Amino acid sequence: MITVAIDGPAGVGKSTTSKALAKHFGFAYLDTGAMYRACAWWCLERGIDLDAEHPDEQLITETVGAFFTEGHFDIGLNPDNPTVLADGKDITMLIRDHEVSSHVSVVSSIIPVRNVLIAAQRAYIAGESSKDSYSEGAGIVAEGRDITTVVAPKADVRVLLTAREEIRAARRAGQSATGVGGDDVEARDKADSKVTSFLSAAEGVTTVDNSDMDFDQTLAALVSLVEDAVERRSYEEYAANLEGYELEDEDRNLLEADGSVMDGDRYAAKQVGVLAVVGRPNVGKSTLVNRILGRRAAVVEDTPGVTRDRVGYDAEWSGHDFRLVDTGGWESDVEGIESAIASQAQVAVSLADAVVLVVDGQVGMTASDENIVRMLRASGKPTLLAVNKVDDSTGEYMAAEFWKLGMGEPYAISAMHGRGIGELLDASMDCLASAKKTSGFLTPTGLRRVALVGRPNVGKSSLLNQLAHEERSVVNDLAGTTRDPVDEVVDVDGEDWLFVDTAGIKRRLHKVSGADYYSSLRTQAAIERSELVLVLFDTSQPISDQDLKVMSQAVDAGRAIVLIFNKWDLLDSFGRQRLERLWETEFDRVTWAQRVNLSAKTGWHTNRLADAMRSALESWDQRIPTGKLNAFLGKIQAAHPHPLRGGKQPRILFATQASNRPPRFVIFATGFLEHGYRRFIERSLREEFGFEGTPVQISVNIREKRKKR
Repeated sequence: MITVAIDGPAGVGKSTTSKALAKHFGFAYLDTGAMYRACAWWCLERGIDLDAEHPDEQLITETVGAFFTEGHFDIGLNPDNPTVLADGKDITMLIRDHEVSSHVSVVSSIIPVRNVLIAAQRAYIAGESSKDSYSEGAGIVAEGRDITTVVAPKADVRVLLTAREEIRAARRAGQSATGVGGDDVEARDKADSKVTSFLSAAEGVTTVDNSDMDFDQTLAALVSLVEDAVERRSYEEYAANLEGYELEDEDRNLLEADGSVMDGDRYAAKQVGVLAVVGRPNVGKSTLVNRILGRRAAVVEDTPGVTRDRVGYDAEWSGHDFRLVDTGGWESDVEGIESAIASQAQVAVSLADAVVLVVDGQVGMTASDENIVRMLRASGKPTLLAVNKVDDSTGEYMAAEFWKLGMGEPYAISAMHGRGIGELLDASMDCLASAKKTSGFLTPTGLRRVALVGRPNVGKSSLLNQLAHEERSVVNDLAGTTRDPVDEVVDVDGEDWLFVDTAGIKRRLHKVSGADYYSSLRTQAAIERSELVLVLFDTSQPISDQDLKVMSQAVDAGRAIVLIFNKWDLLDSFGRQRLERLWETEFDRVTWAQRVNLSAKTGWHTNRLADAMRSALESWDQRIPTGKLNAFLGKIQAAHPHPLRGGKQPRILFATQASNRPPRFVIFATGFLEHGYRRFIERSLREEFGFEGTPVQISVNIREKRKKR
C-alpha cells in the first residue's frame, strides 16, 4: 500500500488536488479537516458552548471521544464522493457552513481532542492496506493538519503544498463565494498554527510551491512524486527475491542505484560573436583553428583543399566565448568543387562579425591573397591579418612584406607551434567587442544531437541542406566531399536539432590514409557523441556490405536509429520490390528501426522525418518501472518457461532497467539464459512497451543460492 500525506495552509488547493491525485491512482481519499469540522458540528449539536471565554475542554474531549468510539461517526473514502455521516445522517454540507467554520479551531486546538482525531485518522489509513478496503490495498491520500509529521510520519510520500502569501490570500478570497468564508479560513489557519506547523516543511517532507502553477501542473508534480514512490516500493518487493543469493559488489551498486537515470540539464543558446578564418588553400587555417580550440577538431593534412565546408566550433579565449568558423581555401576563377568551397568561404565571411585572414609567410604574397583582400574589403567586415609559418624570431621579416596588402599590422604567428597566437586572439576579441552586433550562438547543450552517416556520396550533405533550407554543406558528385563533421543547428518541424554532417565511412579503415582516415575517425566519434543516428542508403545503388557496416556501427554504439532510403522517388516498382525483399533479409538485425523513404535532393517525403526522429528518441529515453517490468517477465516466463538445461530450468529472479539511452536491462537468473530465449525476451519487451527505433541491451547475471554456514 502507498500512503500519501499532504499538508499546507489554506488557499493552496489541498483538497481538490488531493482528490484528483487519489482518483488518478485509484487510491482512497481521507479529508482529515472534515473530521475536525464534524467534531465541531457534533459539539454544537450537543449544546456545548464553544463561544465561552474558556470552553470546557474536558467536556469537549469526552464528547468527541464518544463520537468516534460509540460509532456515531463515519466518513467515505471515495474521492468522487467523500461523504461525512453522523448517526447515518449525511452532514457533508452542514459542516461547511459559517457556524461550524467559525468554531472548528476551538475544537482542533485542544490537544487531547487532536490525539483522539490522530488515532482515528491512523485507523482509517491502516484500514486501506486490506484487500477488502475501498482501494483494495492500493493506497490512500490523506490531507490535513499534522498529517506529514504526526499522523503519518512514515508515509511513502509527504508533501507540504504551499504558495506565496499574496497568492493564498487571493485564492481564499475566491473561496468566500463557495460557502467557506475566506476570513474564517484565514482565522482558522492562525489558530491552528499555534498547535501545529504547516507553513514550513519538516525534515523529509517535499515542498511543492504552486504559486506559479495551475491545477494541472500542481497535479502533475504530485503524480510524479507518487509514481516515484510506487516504483521504489515495487523495486523493494521484487528485489527481495534476491535474498539468500550470492551477490557481488556490482549487483549491490546496481540495486542501490534503483535503476534511476538522470537526464542532462538543458540550456538556452548564448549569443556570441563570430570569428571566421579564411585564406587560400593550404596556408594553415585548420591548424590555426585546432590551436585556438586546443584540440584536433578540424582535419589537417599537408595537401591543399582538405577543408571543404564552413565548420563552426564553440571557442573561448581569456574569458570571452565566441564562435570560430573554419573555411575551405578561397580562390577566384575556379570551377567544380573548388568553386563550391570558395562560395562557402564567402558565406562564412558574410555571416561573421570579424575575420582572420591567414597567409603563408614562407610562400609570400600571392595574387590569390590580393583577390581575397578585395573580397574582404567589399564585405566591410573588420579583418586581422595573420602571417602563418613564422616559426621563430629570425623569420619575423617575412611578415613585413604583407603590409602591402593594406590590411593593417600583420601578426606573425606559427599555428603549428602556437607562437603569436595569444596576441592575435587578444586583437580578435577587441574586434568582436567593437562589432555592431553578435551574429552567432554557442551550441545549446540541450539540443538533441543527430549524426548523419552513410558511405560516401549517399546524399548526407544534400539532406542537411534540404532540412536547413539553405546551402550549409558543399554538395558535389565527387564521393567524399565532406571531410570535417559539420555541426549545424537546424529547425525541423518547429524544433531545433543539432545535426552533425559527417564524412562517409570507408569500408576498410585500415587501408585509408591521410585526410580520409582522420575524417573516418571523426565520423566514429560523431556517432559516439550523438543521440540519434540517421543512416542513409542510396537506393539507386545496390545495398553493399559497406552500407550494412555503417549501420552496424550505429547499432553497436547504442544510439537511436532512423534508416533513410534516399532517392526512393527514382525507383520503379521492380526496384522497390527488390528493396522490400532486402529489408526482410539483410536488415533482419534492425527490423525495430524507424524507416523513411525520401529524396534528399527534391525534399520529397522529408516531412516524415521529424516524427520518426522524435519517436526513436522517445524509445531511446524510455524507462520501464520495475514493478511493470517484473510483472511482465513473470507472465511470459510462466507462459513460456526456459528449456531445461542439464535437468534444471533457469529461473528469472529479478530484473531492472539499469539505464536508458539506450534501454539496458539486467536480469538476475538462477542459470544461463540461452541466446534464443534472450531474443524472445527482447521481442516480447518490444511488443509490450514499444522501443521502436532503439537498440535494447539485455545482460544476465547468474546467481547461486548462498551456502549455509
